[in-house]
Amino acid sequence: MTKTEPLEPMKDGIVQIAGVIDAAEAAMLVRAGVDALGFPFRLAVHREDLTEADAAAIVRALPPPCAAVLISYLDRAAAISALCRELGVRAVQLHGEVALAELRALRGLDPALTIWKSLVVRPGGGDELAAAAAAYRPYVDAFLTDTYDPATGATGATGKTHDWSVSRRLVEIAGRPVILAGGLNPGNVAAAIHAVRPAGVDSHTGVEGADGRKDERLVRAFVETARAAFGEVR
Repeated sequence: MTKTEPLEPMKDGIVQIAGVIDAAEAAMLVRAGVDALGFPFRLAVHREDLTEADAAAIVRALPPPCAAVLISYLDRAAAISALCRELGVRAVQLHGEVALAELRALRGLDPALTIWKSLVVRPGGGDELAAAAAAYRPYVDAFLTDTYDPATGATGATGKTHDWSVSRRLVEIAGRPVILAGGLNPGNVAAAIHAVRPAGVDSHTGVEGADGRKDERLVRAFVETARAAFGEVR
């Protein structure tokens, strides 16, 4: 299966848009200059946006250097690796609890796979996240901080921001690049980048219209604002 270009998590200023619905939306995101497209599958809370077969077709058609990222709550190395192969992606964003032994096994199954591990920010949980980052560091290429929604139990696509000082601390101590997610939109992404100094930003619901589809005007504003802010803090 044809695979997309590998994602380079050490590159500063990554802009990812998650929750691709169909090929037309993916093409619009590419035109708008997005670096990475996120495809959520095997989720704990949210419904999936499209079928795995449709996602694989979109991934095959993505032009380099645009990358595709599997976003998943899978927690077993074999299942993660198999789904990455099925979709043709070379990067995975793991949102669930994953044992360190499974991460070691995933590295063995696919040493070239880019692995992001989410660190979900809850009120008062900064020390716990710092400890998690230290444990995961040897096995991942980057971290992604996202927001917990106590009303739904969701740990992503909540449309809610979190205490950015927690993400800022993780940027300073995690020892890996940190991508910031959680309630980001064109109106707050510049402030978020200035506050956190992340290696990248991720948006999902913050660039959607009332119909649940990505709004090209919002996407372009998000990308342009984020690029400008990254330029200001580097």
